Amino acid sequence: GIVHRLDKETSGVMVAAKTDAAHQGLSALFAAHDIDRMYLALTRGAPHPPAATITTQLGRSPGDRKKMAVLKSGGREAITHYRVEKTFGGDRPLAARVACRLETGRTHQIRVHLASKGSPCLGDPVYGAGAPAAPVKAALNEIGFARQALHAAVLGFVHPITGETLRFETPLPPDMAALEVALEAL
Repeated sequence: GIVHRLDKETSGVMVAAKTDAAHQGLSALFAAHDIDRMYLALTRGAPHPPAATITTQLGRSPGDRKKMAVLKSGGREAITHYRVEKTFGGDRPLAARVACRLETGRTHQIRVHLASKGSPCLGDPVYGAGAPAAPVKAALNEIGFARQALHAAVLGFVHPITGETLRFETPLPPDMAALEVALEAL
């Protein structure tokens, strides 16, 4: 069975269990946050500072029940460690490649956290309020990019049955790789 999920339109690595025992063990690892998960995002601008930990309470947005939001009280603790790997567009970055490691796994966590820093994922129809700079918008249109630029690049854990340390990595999918190449030309 499926042990966890990715947001709709997010690419990358997922884990599925072959047996009930493995499913229960993997589910326990996810619940205990004992999983190595690294995502890559292409963002509007670059979050500041270039590396930090975002710790907030996440829950349903009081203004739109279909969205998640950072809440002053209530919600569930959400922790994202991020690091800007590369910026695009000169001294005042128009876009960035950001690596995010999850300590918790809340619904839309990375998307909400990056948006809260003023650097939402490019192409995010829910949390990407505001248009990117004209050259970034042109790059998005040029390649026909039609989703949020978020990719689950790494998933690592200790197998609950065998005890073997497993780590799965996948490169950027073609659409995000093409967007990154287009951003490098800015």
